[in-house]
Amino acid sequence: MSAPAPSPLAIVDAEPLPRQDEVLTDAALAFVAELHRRFTPRRDELLARRGERRAEIARTSTLDFLPETEAVRVDDTWKVAPAPAALDDRRVEITGPTDRKMTVNALNSGARVWLADFEDASAPTWENVVTGQLNLIDAYTRNIDFTDPRSGKSYALKPAEELATVVTRPRGWHLDERHLQLDGTPVPGALVDFGLYFFHNAQRLIDLGKGPYFYLPKTESYLEARLWNDIFVFAQDYVGIPQGTVRATVLIETITAAYEMEEILYELRDHASGLNAGRWDYLFSIVKNFRDGGSKFVLPDRNLVTMTAPFMRAYTELLVRTCHKRGAHAIGGMAAFIPSRRDAEVNKVAFEKVKADKDREAGDGFDGSWVAHPDLVPIAMASFDAVLGAKPNQKDRLREDVSVAAGDLIAIDTLDAKPSYDGLRNAVAVGIRYIEAWLRGMGAVAIFNLMEDAATAEISRSQIWQWINADVVFENGEHATSDLARKVAAEELAAIRAEIGDETFEAGKWQQAHDLLLQVSLDQDYADFLTLPAYEQLG
Repeated sequence: MSAPAPSPLAIVDAEPLPRQDEVLTDAALAFVAELHRRFTPRRDELLARRGERRAEIARTSTLDFLPETEAVRVDDTWKVAPAPAALDDRRVEITGPTDRKMTVNALNSGARVWLADFEDASAPTWENVVTGQLNLIDAYTRNIDFTDPRSGKSYALKPAEELATVVTRPRGWHLDERHLQLDGTPVPGALVDFGLYFFHNAQRLIDLGKGPYFYLPKTESYLEARLWNDIFVFAQDYVGIPQGTVRATVLIETITAAYEMEEILYELRDHASGLNAGRWDYLFSIVKNFRDGGSKFVLPDRNLVTMTAPFMRAYTELLVRTCHKRGAHAIGGMAAFIPSRRDAEVNKVAFEKVKADKDREAGDGFDGSWVAHPDLVPIAMASFDAVLGAKPNQKDRLREDVSVAAGDLIAIDTLDAKPSYDGLRNAVAVGIRYIEAWLRGMGAVAIFNLMEDAATAEISRSQIWQWINADVVFENGEHATSDLARKVAAEELAAIRAEIGDETFEAGKWQQAHDLLLQVSLDQDYADFLTLPAYEQLG
């Protein structure tokens, strides 16, 4: 008697969406189900390992390079696979969610790469998950021209040779997709995003002269990179494309990953194309991991922690050196400024800061960098053009002058800046405004002329939590307390109501966002990710 057929994936608690059958085909869902069966048990083990490692950091208040992988680091003979032509020049990359308008604008932006984001810039509503996949399929088949019903403006793709190369970012390992389940167990969001995109587009992208390229978020260890590599090997065999077609760029946006950069590249070496220096999540990770470490780990206001801070310099210079030693691209951080249509002076000051930031990255040896808005593409392009000229990258700059000790990466107390009362108020204001938009399904939100995403909310609530638990005293003499945070949050909520009016306020999710921010900022039991309790409230 033959074994019964495996249970198909069930679509749970989801209203049918237009054209969803083009994405959620039986064959695509069977592939996602197979990924889930094979790899979710290891995902679960690695999430448990994160908790064990966090407990060890709490006990020791330190980190070091791993003794068990020293052989990988000292072996100078290995390199990652050569970059495919479509990823050899990455001097400017634009980031953004996969809604229809952003898809066209990002592809047309003049950037060399578009990070098509299912992660921090996308609130994972079922509609965003499915229609984002559909928009990418439509882009590759050139069926995405559309007219904005509100503005009447038409959007159409430029010729293929002028379009950015897409690098897709699936969700992090910690998030499940509750709308897709196998035998009552939700499938990890990472496998849903990767699986649907890869299944539908891998061969199509090869035919277009490109390939299935990915950004891997929130990686915490080389073992998590090994899991992704095994997924790539299986997936390429499953659809019948050559091994090594997939390329992955790993975001080094956790403090533990900063100590395992070479090992992460080594695990992915047949599929690796680079590492990226992510700023807000990196600071969030420092707070999360060293929250019991006392005053020397207390970060000042987020806007005072620039990339020139000694411990941030150590991190970025080590990243460039590591990447170039192994033949990989080093991609710099985000320029999050959103140009104002009304204030030319604000733009002038901000553009100068963006230029200085990108000049520094290009001068440090980075091969490219991120921007959040099309208007910033020419500024970043000019910075890298000035250094690269006609060369596609500067991987030949080995940065052998860089020497970073383990302690340099966590030398938070080298900063002169201190937490401020205005910093607390900004963290509360930005946190409420971002979470409210996220709960309405928007993951990339312009707040105070900056493009904010989920990492913004994470660093905001983490700083509130850290300052209260470290009993920080602000410059005005006030102590950081739960009562003070509640008072500031009430004032900010009232200010928002006054700004937008009662009717708009009541139509939004402002009180819900306020309550959720305070929950994750004030609970003694620190939530690993704000998006976990937030997802339970997402429509």
